Parts: sequence; structure tokens; C-alpha cells
Amino acid sequence: MNLNKVMIIGNLTRDPEVKTIPSGQSVATFGVATNRVWNDPQTGQKQERVEFHNVVMWRRLAEICGQYLRKGSKVYIEGRLQTRDWVGQDGVKRYTTEIIGENMIMLDRAGAGNTAPATQAPAPSVDESFTPPPQENSAPQVSTDNINPEDTNPSEEEIKVENIPF
Repeated sequence: MNLNKVMIIGNLTRDPEVKTIPSGQSVATFGVATNRVWNDPQTGQKQERVEFHNVVMWRRLAEICGQYLRKGSKVYIEGRLQTRDWVGQDGVKRYTTEIIGENMIMLDRAGAGNTAPATQAPAPSVDESFTPPPQENSAPQVSTDNINPEDTNPSEEEIKVENIPF
């Protein structure tokens, strides 16, 4: 049995960069920082380490990330690890490991703490008729489970931005 599953909660280190590849699919790339805090058993002092992760999202999920996420946004990302290699201009083989996101939950409340630059469109407002689920601290979840990024004719269910309740 094999398992390749990643779950992180962190803050974006840069705005998502959204591109359209020749097949017409959208792809978003961005960085997420996570912190690990522990007490050093020898000194008893609090220690902290920051890890930086490269995240790649595909299709409609990529478009949603580009529209709603900004540097500093807190997100939950679920996906898998993938390592790519290439030969640089200097002839040296290079590697990078990325999280290929399959699920994303925005953990910031709409308009709370994330001030977009003046050139950005205003953050979406909460629909007054929306009744949140009974769970406390719930957030909208967008999924691209079972979608192959290489498939040029995806049969995914359409996610309409106006149906996202935030």
C-alpha cells in the first residue's frame, strides 16, 4: 500500500500567480509558510521553525485561488507531493518539490485582516440570506478530487463563484 497525502495550514507568502497553459487549463502557483513551535528539552526555551511550501492548483480551483487569496491569507491545503526536475541554463540538474493541491479551505473571514491594495476589486460580501452550517468556525471548501491535470477535457462539476458563501 502507498500513500502520498499532504495537509497544511499556513499563510500565503505571496499572491497567487495564475496562468493559462496552451491546453486552456488554469494553473495557480503560490507559497505557503507553516510554523512549528516546541520547547527545547535541554534548555526549556521555546523554539520555532518556519517551513516554506510551493503549492500548485489546477483548473477552477486555480481561478478561485487567484481571485480570493492574497499574501497573508490563512488557508488549509490538502493534496499530494510531487517532485519535478529540469536542467538549468548552467547545465546542472535541479529539483523542486511542490504540493499539488486537491482541496483548499479559506480560513480567513471575508474582509477580516486582509486588506487588498486599492487596485484590487473589493472582497466579496457575505450574502445576508446565507445561513451557516451548525458547525462553529466552518469555512467553504472547494475540491478537485479525482481530477487529472493532464486531462484536457475535464468533466468536473462547475463551481460558480457567486455560489461560494462568503
